[in-house]
Amino acid sequence: MNIVACVKQVPDTEALIKVKPDGSGIDEGGIKWVMNPYDEYGVEAALKLKEANGGEVTVVSLGPARTMETIRTALAMGADKGVHITIDGADAYNTAAALAAAIKDINPDIVFCGQRAIDDDSGQVGSVLAELLGIPQVTIVTGLEVADGKVKAIKPIEGAQLVIESAMPCVVTAQKGLNEPRYASLPGIMKAKKKPVDVKDAAALGISIEPKAKIARMTPPPVRAPGKIIAGDDPAAKAAELVKLLREEAKVI
Repeated sequence: MNIVACVKQVPDTEALIKVKPDGSGIDEGGIKWVMNPYDEYGVEAALKLKEANGGEVTVVSLGPARTMETIRTALAMGADKGVHITIDGADAYNTAAALAAAIKDINPDIVFCGQRAIDDDSGQVGSVLAELLGIPQVTIVTGLEVADGKVKAIKPIEGAQLVIESAMPCVVTAQKGLNEPRYASLPGIMKAKKKPVDVKDAAALGISIEPKAKIARMTPPPVRAPGKIIAGDDPAAKAAELVKLLREEAKVI
């Protein structure tokens, strides 16, 4: 079974994000970069599928040179080989187009993506990728069974769950709850250094990058006003003051 897991390198969720003075993007100085958390669920699903059915897991990622660290992380978790697409700053469509160009020759039985990336939060790449590959998609999946050339997936909706069946090959986008991603072991980290990673650029993939969308400007959120502490020893008086402030200042009641 040929299994593909798409991963993206994103700023650590605990990183302090600062916007550049000109609003053109974020200041990347001092940022720690990690694998997109939702992609971790996709990698784990790919590895479990390989362990149950045999085959090979290929990790595909797009980004600058530092992206190799995230590919090596997935290889250390247990993936067999990687593809690094050296294109930086692509929009969602062009990211999907580059991934599709790299994946089509792998002839995958299933492709895993995170349901969204925590940096741009667009949630578009998986769906566009499926469209460009011409295969079905099942998105925001929290449960998955694969058997007899079909997938049966659970997708949460408000107040209920959908059970969706799809023929393979298909694209599955992973949501929190699908599994518990494993940590890379020390032997896995050592083995990852020797696993093959194919490095390709746009020319090697036979594509051209023509932006479909661009970020006009980034602005940080407004500074929050400091909170108020209601002093005193009388609980009833403090409660009354709280209600007054909520009504007259916060205007929420």
